[in-house]
Amino acid sequence: MAKKKSEEHSGADANDSDYNEEPNFDDPPNFVDNISDEDLLGDMLAQRPSEADGVESVVVVDNMPKVEPSRLEKLKSVINKLFSQCGEIVNVVYPVDEEGKTKGYAFMEYKTASQAEDAVKKLNNHRLDKNYTFAVNLFTDFQKYENIPEKWEPPTVQPFKVQSDLYNFINDPDAYDQYCVAAETAPNCVQVGFWQNTLPEPNELETRERFTDTFVKWSPLGTYVVTFHKPGVAIWGGSSFQKIQKFPHPGTQFVEFSPCENYLVTYGPTPTGQKIIIWDIRTGAEKRSFVGDGMSVLSMFRWSHDDKFVARMGENSVHIYETPSFYLLDLKSIKISGIRGFSWSPTDNIIAYWVEEQNQIPARVTLMEIPKKREIRNKNLFHVADCKLHWQKSGDYLCVKVDRYSKLKKDKKELDVKFLGMFYNFEIFHMREKEIPVDSVEIRELILAFAWEPIGNKFSIIHGEPNSSNVSFYEVNKGVKPSLVKRLEKKSCTHLFWSPRGQFIVMANLTMGTFEFVDTTNDYIISASPDHFRASEVEWDPTGRYVVTGVSSWKVKEDTGFNMYTFQGRIIKRTILKNFVQFLWRPRPPTLLGEEKQKEIKKNLKKYYPIFEQKDRLRLTRASKELLEKRSQLRETFMEYRNKRIAEWKDQKSRRVMLRGHVDTDNLETDEVDEEVVEFLVKEEITLLE
Repeated sequence: MAKKKSEEHSGADANDSDYNEEPNFDDPPNFVDNISDEDLLGDMLAQRPSEADGVESVVVVDNMPKVEPSRLEKLKSVINKLFSQCGEIVNVVYPVDEEGKTKGYAFMEYKTASQAEDAVKKLNNHRLDKNYTFAVNLFTDFQKYENIPEKWEPPTVQPFKVQSDLYNFINDPDAYDQYCVAAETAPNCVQVGFWQNTLPEPNELETRERFTDTFVKWSPLGTYVVTFHKPGVAIWGGSSFQKIQKFPHPGTQFVEFSPCENYLVTYGPTPTGQKIIIWDIRTGAEKRSFVGDGMSVLSMFRWSHDDKFVARMGENSVHIYETPSFYLLDLKSIKISGIRGFSWSPTDNIIAYWVEEQNQIPARVTLMEIPKKREIRNKNLFHVADCKLHWQKSGDYLCVKVDRYSKLKKDKKELDVKFLGMFYNFEIFHMREKEIPVDSVEIRELILAFAWEPIGNKFSIIHGEPNSSNVSFYEVNKGVKPSLVKRLEKKSCTHLFWSPRGQFIVMANLTMGTFEFVDTTNDYIISASPDHFRASEVEWDPTGRYVVTGVSSWKVKEDTGFNMYTFQGRIIKRTILKNFVQFLWRPRPPTLLGEEKQKEIKKNLKKYYPIFEQKDRLRLTRASKELLEKRSQLRETFMEYRNKRIAEWKDQKSRRVMLRGHVDTDNLETDEVDEEVVEFLVKEEITLLE
């Protein structure tokens, strides 16, 4: 028994030794650990301290001027003024060398990380002057740049996404133009329909409900259409008018495109004035913004024809900005004392501006070449009240309309000058001739309108009394003064609208809604004189074949719509549209054919006549066939509906007879019916007469 107890005791000690012995966590021989720390402890490793902790709000500014200690305070003042626009700066460090000279970079700590990110976004690549352009980065970005792999790997090929063809509208084989019609369906809700001007009836391409809040506008080359909304504006394009880009500028009232459609300028009100933003159309990025005085929606920017420059007028100066940086040209404005107006040439980088009279110094019109800032022509003017600059579309001529005072001294002893009314001069600059000669045309009557022929060498003027004015046509030729070629007397017109191709002009009275179509190459014969009561707009199509007049609901509330005419004034289409707002032809980009090729086509145009006539006959035959088929289908639909209602009427006869006291009234003769007049009191009113 004792032995048994001893064995039991020894067994218990053995079991206790198994529990008291420390476990062995060593890996067995030949063990391969294929689990990384990130897979095993990823959540804990993500919380470990980083070298960048606490520096998320620090930015590094490189490419700064290296200055001596004596100029350091001035540099700090400039840098602090610039970077404090993005937020509150907590600390700034400018590293210096042994001599105390800055090393060309600095560290800036903002109060929050979002302010630091805003500084990088706004001030990276900011041009301090012509020698220094900042490179601004977040301090935390350096860790990203340090971990660049040594072996370069090509990027993965992304699947091709079919983009919308923005220029498909010019690929139509018959060269039909497009237009849009806008009508207000509810307050701040405008429906826009897009049409193709096919023959004999236009073809509807797309109709969008609630497309814009106010109105629409085409870009200069017809690539985009812009719509207005409370948060901002959007541009649309392609075959089905998909949204291309949106620009957040709340309350935008007016927009303008650059001539090459690279940039968009939006104008919107602010509590302190008007905010203007210049956007890059392709990227949607904000390039630069301005705050102007007043709430006017008129354009304050003028673009050069090639989008290389944009300019605005300041106080006694012109500010010209280079694209795409939008820095001032040569980092300074052009000082021009007394400047009152300026305009770019439509084909060359030349600006024309005029300066008012100051201290016995005459007024002056100047032509300046950009970017050289070289004055290429000056013209002094006397007794000037106002000037208007009118460039011809081809850039061949510039007309300066000058309003002048007629003056007379009553007595030689008196120093005061007495002014007796106004007279007008038209100063014509010949831009393509050597030394740019200037001719003058004087008119003593009130000037109501002026218009250049877009392609050609003629201009027209409305002058005289508003109710009985004269329309004069002048021709400009090389080496001779402008000559009067025709005067149409006693015309009640207020506006002039030249065809985009020249030759034809519409003289319009937008007060009464009367129009006169004139062919300037055929002895200025008036080919037609239609009227469109209360019409307030005239639109030529880009080819000069059609003219549209419109009555907008912005002016009147009844009989709104538009009429379409040929270039000779023959009516084609009358459209009455409730709450019609605007009609706009889609612009076309300039032709890619050279002048020689265009001349060749015009010379051999008779060769193409049979082809065009054959197409017209086929189109009319096809149209007649389609019209007959459409009428036949409408008749079948009507007869089907009529037969259905007749059958329904016959089926209800028994119930009709029962409801009418068992009297069949279907065949009742009206001669046997006695007519009885019953009178009864409807309302009684008592009025006391004093």
